Amino acid sequence: MQSASAQSASTAACLTELRGRDLLSSADLSSEQTSALLALASAVKQGQVRLDLSGKVLGLIFLKASTRTRVSFSVAMGRLGGQVIDLDPSVTQVGRGEPIADTARVLSRFVDGLAIRTFAQAEVEDYAHWASVPVINALTDLEHPCQALADYLTLQEVFGELPGLTLSYVGDGNNVAHSLMLCGALLGVNVRVGCPPGFAPDDGICKRAQSLAASRGATVEVLHDPVAAVRGAHALYTDVWASMGQEEEKETRQQAFAGWCLNEDLLAEADPRAIVLHCLPAYRGLEISAGVIEGSASRVFDQAENRLHAQQALLAALLGGV
Repeated sequence: MQSASAQSASTAACLTELRGRDLLSSADLSSEQTSALLALASAVKQGQVRLDLSGKVLGLIFLKASTRTRVSFSVAMGRLGGQVIDLDPSVTQVGRGEPIADTARVLSRFVDGLAIRTFAQAEVEDYAHWASVPVINALTDLEHPCQALADYLTLQEVFGELPGLTLSYVGDGNNVAHSLMLCGALLGVNVRVGCPPGFAPDDGICKRAQSLAASRGATVEVLHDPVAAVRGAHALYTDVWASMGQEEEKETRQQAFAGWCLNEDLLAEADPRAIVLHCLPAYRGLEISAGVIEGSASRVFDQAENRLHAQQALLAALLGGV
């Protein structure tokens, strides 16, 4: 076992490796770098370290609506001494069809990093290709890596060590599920995704996560029975059944997901110590019951707060504030 000083040196080295890097996918990080970010986020939350991004500017390009991500990035930069410029597509050329290649190269001369929330994963990849500053995926249809960091920070706060724990995600195999699988695999967490047939996560993401998990002695599974998915799990997680851009499918999805609500009956199948997570916004009575989200097992609002602390750690690492 490493001494405390050796662990600290290892964490510092991992964080240094991230300076100037992009975060487009949870799998862009190594196991060690992911753990180092969680350790830094925890230290930030507890007031044990002071990070400094004075003089740094983060540009936000959000083509999708956002509450927690927009506010947490803005507050995170402010607390680190930096600034945020919200590049609202309705009042900039970003929303008028300017090529990403042009936008990314110009903005790289003004800001020190870009956080981008959009639809296609290819768009954040294009920004990263053309930008000379770090690009952060603040949500695409494929992944939500910043959310996963906050989620596993929450799990770590409750249980201490992450390897060997089981997180069960119940619902649509969406962007959140993808990042939970990849990030959990890197951390040695067993991840189960429970969903109706036809709503499974992307097969390529599953295979990548399973390969990463195997190297850490963990498993990633996709199951089509809600009880089997949650049985004995340490964390039960759900998300909306119709994500942004799927509003027209809302009624169809509600029918398909009948019986998949994270309610008291499902919670009773989990480990007695199990916690409940939801990335919000939540629709009580659909994907989660009011009793569960407001109950003693819920860590949903701690989880939301942890977006701030995880993003302070991430921004400091990528933009050179560690």
